[in-house]
Amino acid sequence: MTRPTPASPDALLSAAVAEATEQQAEAVALSHFGLQARAERLAGERDLNFHLHDADGGQWLLKLSNPVEDPEVADFQNRALLHILACDPSLPVQRIYPALNGDYQVWVELGSDRVLARLLSFAPGRPLVRVSEPSRELRIALGTHLARLGLALRGFFHPAAGHELLWDIKHCGRLGDLVQYIQDPEEQRLAQHFFDNFRQHAEPRLKGLRAQVIHNDLNLHNVIVDQGQDELIRNIIDFGDMVHAPLINDLAVAAAYQLGSEDNPLAPACELIGAYHRVCPLEEQEQLLLFDLIAARLVMTVAITHWRASLYPENRAYILRNAPAAWRGLRGFAALPRDVAQQQIRQACQQETPQ
Repeated sequence: MTRPTPASPDALLSAAVAEATEQQAEAVALSHFGLQARAERLAGERDLNFHLHDADGGQWLLKLSNPVEDPEVADFQNRALLHILACDPSLPVQRIYPALNGDYQVWVELGSDRVLARLLSFAPGRPLVRVSEPSRELRIALGTHLARLGLALRGFFHPAAGHELLWDIKHCGRLGDLVQYIQDPEEQRLAQHFFDNFRQHAEPRLKGLRAQVIHNDLNLHNVIVDQGQDELIRNIIDFGDMVHAPLINDLAVAAAYQLGSEDNPLAPACELIGAYHRVCPLEEQEQLLLFDLIAARLVMTVAITHWRASLYPENRAYILRNAPAAWRGLRGFAALPRDVAQQQIRQACQQETPQ
């Protein structure tokens, strides 16, 4: 069987995942990684993910790729994880482990599909999405860790780093047609407004911003915190959306998931932004465009997820899990003058130390 054809930018989100039982996952873990472990399937958007437990209490994540995953992109993610470990060993990010043959990804057959298998660390704790009231200290920790991650990835490159990714904010302007999958007319108009805002204010200026490889997906499901101490970050996971892009996009993605009430949406995000800036100072143009880029991430979230929910109605609840918060953010941003938002962000960056 030949290798799958590399995916187009939207193929990974429009293609169905492969099918595998927990018993098949256990067989892959044993034959390719030497692990005698019990597998438990986890929810996933593009890949098959299994939580592995062995008899001694060891835990791992077995990731079986989407059949159309480009192996070069998977290698890019693997090499980035190894680079981060070398540059900042104490940074709590996923670790990747080699297979018995020494490779960090191996081909396995699942019925008629051929997919890549990878073994990653599984950190105990709870995902940030389960923290009912994130504290200021937690947002400061998020900003600090994300800045450290950006610094660790500075200078890293890979031939596949420039691959096209639908979730890359710089492609936001291409996604306007997806508003047709949003049923509510008022929400359609709101989404269209922010697509237009991106094209007018952000898109023409992106090429002038500093760029590097970024994580690109610090959402509430991709941060694991301590069971008893919310502000203690145990792990940053899911490097599947990594891409070479403007550095500020990484912060925009993270800030999009740290918004407040509709009457003051940027206040909590500014705590994260200020903490990031103290470790990795933002340039003036990055500060000015950050509001537009956060809005772009929000509108991409509602547009892409509504489109995908129409393709896979049986997985609708999981696909749309981030949409309600994104809509609240967009409504709050619609009532927030752009110059006021920019001033809030500048003030967050001028604050030298947390108060």
